Amino acid sequence: MNECSEMTEMNELQNYSSCRGSTLIWQNVNVYTKDKKNGNSTNNLKRIINNSTGFIQPGTLMAVMGSSGAGKSTLMSALAFRNMPGTIVEGNILVNNRPVGPFMHRSSGFVHQDDLFDGTLTVLEHMTFIANLKLDKRISRKEKSNLVNSTLAKVGLLQCINTRIGDTDKGKALSGGEKKRLSFASELLTNPTLLFCDEPTTGLDAYSAQQVTSILLRLAKQGTTIMCTIHQPSSQIFAMFHKVLLLADGRISYIGTPDEAVSFFSLNGYQCPSTYNPADFMISILSKTEPGKELNNVAHQLCDAFEATRQDHTCEISNDFAIEEERKYDVQKPLWIITVYWLIYRNLLIVARDPHIQKIRIVKAIAIATLAGLCFFGSVTLDQYGIQSVQGALFILISENTFSPMYSALTLFPNRDPLFIRERQAGLYNTLQYYITSTVALIPGLIIEPLIFTVIVYIFAQLRPTAYAFLMTTIIIIFVMNIATACGCFFSIAFRSVDMAIAFLVPFDVSLMITSGVFIKLNSVPFALSWLKYISWLKYANEAMTIVQWEGVTNITCNFAAQLPCFESAEEIYDLYNFTEDDFNTDLYALTALYITFHVFGFLFLWLRVRKY
Repeated sequence: MNECSEMTEMNELQNYSSCRGSTLIWQNVNVYTKDKKNGNSTNNLKRIINNSTGFIQPGTLMAVMGSSGAGKSTLMSALAFRNMPGTIVEGNILVNNRPVGPFMHRSSGFVHQDDLFDGTLTVLEHMTFIANLKLDKRISRKEKSNLVNSTLAKVGLLQCINTRIGDTDKGKALSGGEKKRLSFASELLTNPTLLFCDEPTTGLDAYSAQQVTSILLRLAKQGTTIMCTIHQPSSQIFAMFHKVLLLADGRISYIGTPDEAVSFFSLNGYQCPSTYNPADFMISILSKTEPGKELNNVAHQLCDAFEATRQDHTCEISNDFAIEEERKYDVQKPLWIITVYWLIYRNLLIVARDPHIQKIRIVKAIAIATLAGLCFFGSVTLDQYGIQSVQGALFILISENTFSPMYSALTLFPNRDPLFIRERQAGLYNTLQYYITSTVALIPGLIIEPLIFTVIVYIFAQLRPTAYAFLMTTIIIIFVMNIATACGCFFSIAFRSVDMAIAFLVPFDVSLMITSGVFIKLNSVPFALSWLKYISWLKYANEAMTIVQWEGVTNITCNFAAQLPCFESAEEIYDLYNFTEDDFNTDLYALTALYITFHVFGFLFLWLRVRKY
């Protein structure tokens, strides 16, 4: 009994297609990108791939080679249905006689040249996360765990299962070769029938590069169809490929076995010396220009020679098979809430393990709160001097929980954009799920940090000693930090760079401070700028906490000389800052509304920015 017939029903969901194999055929494929030099001209399309035709069958390991700019990655991305924004593809691309489409993100694997991971995770944690988002939801937890272990064993990473991917502060991290193998493992979880690899050996030493190529060769022998771009392979690695596809200026100059490629070049007058690496020799010929002739004229001569001698082969697969395979073996994605759960799980691990995200911020908050609290120690009294001390302590509470968190949040989304875009393109989750889970994972820290800060300042400054006053002050400061972080997230998403976000955020901060009620009486702000107070959470927080601290106070001691004004009651203090006691609930509603608004706009701008990918 063969291997396929021994599969269980659930394993068959993952492995059935591998038993059948996939044949990739492309005919007359042209790929265009926008040429920025021509601006908005009607002729602003630049052709990168020129009338490419070929095929690759199950069990074949094909290398796509050529000089820099030949179009290797562009062709492979088009065949894998992973085109870059602004790319236009013409021609027929078929997998088992089925036109490529979004199904390619789950039925095929794509290993990118640069390895992007959350470095604080271990190999097992990363693979468990990928498994729960990629695999069919009908597969049990135990089967997923077994599949993770078997996949790691297949790429030789089982001994690194508890090693962190890139967190060198906590011990051993994966090497470059091990990270590349982890990239393979992430794609092999679904047992794809097609595997695309973009420069899998770039940046690796000779031994690691040969190990990676050996893994690809073993996968091909198991029936996987593999295409990979490769740059300057050694002669040993070059000989391991079943077929090579040579590109020059977007045209195919040869498709065939490595030995046949060397013979083809020899027949056309370019004999590879016995001491040369055949891959280096052929690429150098395709990049060569002859004196007095046009650029790449040699390459075009070889492309013309190949076109004249090649015989197109087609592998016909019935449409009935393609339709039946899609209907019976389509992968069922995990539930929306399950995806959210695993995203939150991963983000919480990152936050908990990255000292720059939380630990350092808490230490800094303790130090600043202690220093600020000691400065106000003994100055908060029920007299005229105490009024300034109370309001100063409140402003310190608000400002220290606004500006530092706001600017810290500016790098939150930009730093994670490349990984987010890649995983979103792979269909692991959508933009809404990503945004919600990224912000939810921050909430524990955005509660603990302001709570610690408020407790320290409140105790040392000896603010109003009632449970209600302390509780409300703490709640308001937690609101303040969460709103400031939401504002920072919005600015980091709305602008393309952190520097640009800071340039716009600084004047916004100034408007927040001016309209906080501390520096100027709010009813004296010019009418044209009076609207600023409605978007200032510093104003709402300052007003609410002022009401909490002074509510019901009518016996403030007047210890000034007769010619100076004295404030004897809470109402007079409210009037000094143009605050109103009746606005307390309105302030809390406004804080809630600002928090929601910043996050809604942050999500919308993120969605608009990545929808083209």
